[in-house]
This record gives sequence, C-alpha cells and structure tokens, in this order.
Amino acid sequence: MSETPSKSHGRKSISASLKPRDLMEPRPRLARAWTAQVITLLPEAFPGVLGESLTGKALKDGLWQLDAIDLRPFGEGKHRNVDDTPAGGGAGMVLRADVMGRAIDHALASAAPGTPLIYLSPRGKRFDQTRARQLAQTPGAILICGRFEGLDERVIEHFGIEEISLGDFVMTGGEIAAQAVIDATVRLIPGVLGNAASTEEESFSTGLLEHPHYTRPAEWQGRTIPEVLTSGDHGKVAQWRRDMSEKITRERRPDLWDAVRKSPGD
Repeated sequence: MSETPSKSHGRKSISASLKPRDLMEPRPRLARAWTAQVITLLPEAFPGVLGESLTGKALKDGLWQLDAIDLRPFGEGKHRNVDDTPAGGGAGMVLRADVMGRAIDHALASAAPGTPLIYLSPRGKRFDQTRARQLAQTPGAILICGRFEGLDERVIEHFGIEEISLGDFVMTGGEIAAQAVIDATVRLIPGVLGNAASTEEESFSTGLLEHPHYTRPAEWQGRTIPEVLTSGDHGKVAQWRRDMSEKITRERRPDLWDAVRKSPGD
C-alpha cells in the first residue's frame, strides 16, 4: 500500500507522492527554526490560516516550520483503522494506543531534544500567554489532535504528554486548537511581528487585559478619540492606558485582576 507522506511547510518542503517510504524516515529540518509537528487525521487542514499574513510570511521565510503528520498511514490492517470501541462500553470511538504510539515515535525521531509533546484536550490545563512564551523558547512542539471520544490514556501516560485546553468547551477535533496554540507561539518568535514592542504592550503581557485603541478619523458617528490620546503628553497617555487596562480587567476578568493584585511587588 502506498503512503501519503506528511506535508512539510517552510523553505524546504516535502511534496505529496505515491512512492512508498519508511514511516520512520527523519525529515529535513531548518537549522534553528521553531518546528511544529502536528499529528492529525486532517493534514489537509494545515497550514490553514497559519499560512496567511505574518505567520505565513514567517513560514515562507523559514523563521518556523510546520509538518502535518497524517495519522492514517500508521493505522491497523487493510483499512488503516486508527480507532476502536471504548473498553467498558459506551458511545463513540477511541484512538488506538498502538497507532498513535507509532505516529509519536515517528515525530520524535526527527524532533530536537527538549521538544514537548502536547495533546489538545478539553480536560487539559488552560492555555495562556505564559505557556505561549514558554513554548516559543523551545525548539518546537509535537501537537496531537484528538478525534472521536479521545486518545487511549496509556499513550498519555507512556510518553508523559502534556494536555492543553483552549477553554471550557468541546470541539469536534484538535486541529483548530492546534492552530491557535501554534499562532500564539509563533508570533512571539523574534522577527515574526517585526516590532517587539507589539508583544510587550498587548493583553496578558502584564497580567492585564489590553487598553482600548483608537485611530483616524478623529470623530466617527459622534464619538471622538479621548482627548488625552491627542494631548502629546506621553506620561499622561501611559497612565491612561494603565488605568483603562486595570478598569477593563476588573470588570471583565476578576480572576486576572485578583492574580495581578496578589503578584509580588503589587
């Protein structure tokens, strides 16, 4: 049976081919490029929005690299089955441990030391800006996209996989969540945004939500830009922005506000 290889995106690419090749064959890696390997049943979903705008330009420029690893070729039997019924009964299907184990071994074979394994799961720890900054300091990440009822627990235990959630809701699969994690991380890589100050002044950079933004025209629908922002007094502007960030955080995210108040130095 011929294999559909993983899709690799970046300066060096691996094009689709009907020629069989060893599943464990290491892929070319761009030196020092942050690399995301995504294990998924929907490799065609990548790069998706990650291939657009600043992340897309950075991908083409080789600041980071993306490999979409198709789980199906690692499946069992003639039909490459990847799932089976839950032990103990119940609705739905569960991704098999042996199938996912082979896919993870394949990804690890070409991953740099220190690359974390992440499973996108609604029961995981909520993803935040702090974790995005941490991931941006690693060589990359191997992200596992769940489907059906989830992944056999033995795989998570065996590989010591970190579980990450976007929030208290359930999606049909982990692909959108994986793209969100990658986007939030990649934009923190030096050179991707072009202006380092952009990441220093945005929401969560200081534990607070971001202040409001305004631009031309000076008046729209009877609403004007706050006078302080056009005063030319940088000190007053900075104080206004801080005050507004605190106000918005108190009102919309009291959990964040409590954390800021309890942090050292406050």
